[in-house]
Amino acid sequence: MILPPCDFLTKTPVQEKLLYYAFSASNSKLSQAGYHTKSGDILRNEAVQRYIQRLLEEYKQLGKRLQNGFLNDADRRVLNRRQADLSFVANAFQSTENAFKDLAEVQALIQNTTESNAEDKQMLELLKEEQDEITKKIEILKKKLIQTLVPSDANDSSNVILEVAAGRTTGGDICQQFTREMFDMYQGFASYKNWHFDIFNYTPAEYGGLHHAAVRISGESVYRWLKFEGGTHRVQRIPEVGLSSRMQRIHTGTMTVIVLPQPDDVDIHLDPKDLRIDTFRSKGPGGQSVNTTDSAVRIVHLPTGTVAECQQSRSQLQNKETAMRVLKARLYQSTVGRQTEERHVARKQQVGTRSQSERIRTYNFSQDRVTDHRTGYVTRDIKEFMRGGEALEELISELQEHGEREALLELAENSSPRRSEPRQSEE
Repeated sequence: MILPPCDFLTKTPVQEKLLYYAFSASNSKLSQAGYHTKSGDILRNEAVQRYIQRLLEEYKQLGKRLQNGFLNDADRRVLNRRQADLSFVANAFQSTENAFKDLAEVQALIQNTTESNAEDKQMLELLKEEQDEITKKIEILKKKLIQTLVPSDANDSSNVILEVAAGRTTGGDICQQFTREMFDMYQGFASYKNWHFDIFNYTPAEYGGLHHAAVRISGESVYRWLKFEGGTHRVQRIPEVGLSSRMQRIHTGTMTVIVLPQPDDVDIHLDPKDLRIDTFRSKGPGGQSVNTTDSAVRIVHLPTGTVAECQQSRSQLQNKETAMRVLKARLYQSTVGRQTEERHVARKQQVGTRSQSERIRTYNFSQDRVTDHRTGYVTRDIKEFMRGGEALEELISELQEHGEREALLELAENSSPRRSEPRQSEE
């Protein structure tokens, strides 16, 4: 099926003017109206505008080529698929274009409307309300346009293995208590998103703290929502329990979150001779029979030194299967990490694929503040944030948008028209 070309694609001069107007001139109007314009800022970038122009021009040319009756079936399928991919960009751009045209018309009416009588005043109020609605709509459309321009992460729909581990400081109990709170936060977020939360390993510490835990979280788009959580999280507080609480001063501690995708279509083959499998007695809670039998399993991948263990089940076989899944997830992430590092060696990553050992967020209980260091995002009411509900979702949404803007800028600056690919269509 040949998709009809958008009307605006046949008017290159108008299109060029609109790119400049839509993403440059009226961006100041959005700022004056009090709306966030980060999406508009990236769309004002010259490299990004050139990239959009190339994709729109390619879409236009594809429409012409598909009208050629001499194309063979194989070539036509390739061109149809490419046109379908580019149609997301073309349609998103046209929707944004139309919204800016509507905004310009409303603003012109506002400028030409006086307040000489009650009827004119009422009309002016209605026009300002419409201007406000269109302005909000434009911000949404800009974000959608950016999403169509950025390739989707192949792992976004994957389930994840999430691990939390306490850091090491002089007052280690503050790290362990914070690790347990973080574990509870992610469990709360899983409940908020209606995900399944299955515990693989849970090693408690004194005073109600937590040394380490590993869980499998499954559901809709889990990795998309949790991939930015990997890294070092810092806490600043006056401890309420433990040895550190006796000093009654602010302590600083850390814990680490590791997020490993579990794509369904990836099969990692492991040679049995490369594995060392150890059994040991469970250290965690679980009842008398769990703690008195060698049901816990630890698997070591000898070529890489990667280790995975599980001690949650009373069945040694179930623990072995679980540990094997965790091991495969870690080996997969290690491979993906090396490939990502090679791709981005020339440009430091701001969000997403950065090293998970880097400090990403500070939780200051004394000042009731959470600060994400990648975007500068700050939120208050730390107790509500630690429940893992809407507040955490808002912060992650900000990280997602920031990551898309960074990815678009990198794509526009580093890719040629033939190498650049927009978001693929879903089949």
